[in-house]
Amino acid sequence: MSLMNINNKKQLPNHIAIIMDGNGRWANERELKRTAGHEEGAKTVREITKHCNNIGIKYLTLYAFSTENWSRPKLEIEFLMKLLEKYLKNELNIYLDNNVKFKVIGDISKFSKSLQKIINKTIEATKNATGLTQVLALNYGSQDEILRAIKKLNEKELEVTKENFESCLDTAGFPDVDLLIRTSGEIRLSNYLLWQNAYAEMFFVNTYWPEFSTNELDDIISDYINRERRFGGI
Repeated sequence: MSLMNINNKKQLPNHIAIIMDGNGRWANERELKRTAGHEEGAKTVREITKHCNNIGIKYLTLYAFSTENWSRPKLEIEFLMKLLEKYLKNELNIYLDNNVKFKVIGDISKFSKSLQKIINKTIEATKNATGLTQVLALNYGSQDEILRAIKKLNEKELEVTKENFESCLDTAGFPDVDLLIRTSGEIRLSNYLLWQNAYAEMFFVNTYWPEFSTNELDDIISDYINRERRFGGI
């Protein structure tokens, strides 16, 4: 199926979420430093984002740095922070040229002031874009998000309803996830969008993230289109 020429865009998933796993193992198998895997993975982010925008996907949420990733070696964390800063600086013009809106979920208050500034600058600069919304999950963990949402409910003295709870989540205003993909062969959610993935169609592929291609994504989306989604019904 040619997704670029699909007639009924309503068949496409509205919201794709990806757990980008396997950068380190990709590098290790090539006897490279883990940092090389992260650099290559950043290139894949660009290609997948541009492709999703071109075929008409509305939301793409990427698990970039979890609340649990702080337990990694200090030097690797420092590299990831610098890579993120470099990525956002380099991508701003690409976002603007491709009409892509940039958003973030997670608690970025633990990041450096300079990184927070670049994140907020990118959000502000792309706020009027009407194409794909690319969402990076940064210092994100679903359990942390849910606890913060409960705190907001209490602070606002809101009745506990599905609608009010969702309005307090980091993803407020976003549609639920339709299609979840995890690369690298691991089969678990790893504290990622637990509420939003309630009825997502899930695909776990063996490909490491740096090798994940637009062709493989198209194959997954084609499979998704052929699935029958019943949302608990018959």
